[in-house]
Amino acid sequence: MPDAAIDYSDIPPLTEEFWASAARGRFFRPTKTSTTVRIDSDVLAWLRGQGRGYQTRLNAILRREMLAALKKQG
Repeated sequence: MPDAAIDYSDIPPLTEEFWASAARGRFFRPTKTSTTVRIDSDVLAWLRGQGRGYQTRLNAILRREMLAALKKQG
């Protein structure tokens, strides 16, 4: 079916107000990959010493650095 033949009459138009409150990547969830990584013992102890969720914190630190490096490239 060509685009011109599609009936959009039941879909409300997207206004500037809608786009002003839109959030990019709000529902994006990257896939997780299990891997083995060698980390210095003191770094791991520091992460674990902050309580539960050390793997999540480690991932957040790596993601922050990745995004900063990508920003520098672009």
